[in-house]
Amino acid sequence: MSETVQQNGAGRGARLPRTARRAQLLAAAQDVFAANGYHAAGMDEIAERAGVSKPVLYQHFPGKLELYMALLDKHVDELTRRVTEAMDSTSDNKVRVRNAVSAYFDFVDNESQAFRLVFESDLRGEPLVEDAVDRATSSAVDAITTTITADAGLDEPRARLLAVGLVGVSQVAAMAWLSDNRKLPKEEAVNLISSLAWRGIGGGFPLHSPE
Repeated sequence: MSETVQQNGAGRGARLPRTARRAQLLAAAQDVFAANGYHAAGMDEIAERAGVSKPVLYQHFPGKLELYMALLDKHVDELTRRVTEAMDSTSDNKVRVRNAVSAYFDFVDNESQAFRLVFESDLRGEPLVEDAVDRATSSAVDAITTTITADAGLDEPRARLLAVGLVGVSQVAAMAWLSDNRKLPKEEAVNLISSLAWRGIGGGFPLHSPE
């Protein structure tokens, strides 16, 4: 059921459907967590950023950790989706490798700065956060392992180690590119890293890539 939005738009006092309000709160929390980290972020600031009262914020999220986890899980799912689509979108393994690398560069280059929660969280000692961050890696590795096992005829341990290597080089290279202020165009950076990865994987195993 829709609710009336007052003249101050999405600000304090505006009435929104629950799903729209939740999305608004998550967007505000993303800005605050990305800028300040978990420990320095406050629910007061998040509520103010969203233009709502603290009681409204707590109606949707009982505490700061629950709000943080809702965002982190959302971003982990998004990264997993990107990598899985990279594997499923084509049967050309050279293109798959490039798409997988590109998935990480696109993820860190997103204006939402979602990568800060997944790759740079200041709450890594929290078991729930550790599990979510580990899932970001393991889900991507699983998707790539399945493809390598099917196409290269490798057993699961060897295919998984190759997948870990591809995920690792993609993530580290993407973060290094971002930290270096994007001195190379993203397309060129992706091409460099995917060429390196393809020469290693495609050169050592009978993966198919039509010319």
